[in-house]
Amino acid sequence: MADKAKIKSFTDLNAWREGHKLVLMVYEATDKFPKKEIFCLVIQMRRAVISITSNIAEGFSRQTGKEKYQFYSIAHGSLTEIQNQLLIARDLKYIDLKEFSQIATQSAIVHKLITGLKKSIRNA
Repeated sequence: MADKAKIKSFTDLNAWREGHKLVLMVYEATDKFPKKEIFCLVIQMRRAVISITSNIAEGFSRQTGKEKYQFYSIAHGSLTEIQNQLLIARDLKYIDLKEFSQIATQSAIVHKLITGLKKSIRNA
C-alpha cells in the first residue's frame, strides 16, 4: 500500500488501483462472451467485479475500523465470486487459457492487497 501519509483518496489505495485493472480486464473479456450470456454470466461478472472497487471505495470513506473492515470483507467476497465465475467462463471456453491466467493472476494480486487492508485495520 502507498505511504499512509500520502493517501488522500480511495484511488490512492493500491488495492483499489489493482482492482480497477481487474474491472477493465473482466469487462474486456466479457465483451467477447456469447450473446446468450449477456443477461446471465456477463452481467453477474460485471456486477461482482464492480462491487470489489466500490466496496473498497466505500470502506475507505467510513470512519470506524469496524465499518472499514466490513466493506473490505464484502470486497473480498465479491473477489471470490469473480474467481469462481472465471473458472466457469474458462470451462465453458468463453475465455482462453492465456486470458484466464492473466485475469486470475490479477485477481490474486487484488486478493493479497485486500487482505493487507483488512490486516492493517485489525492491527491498528
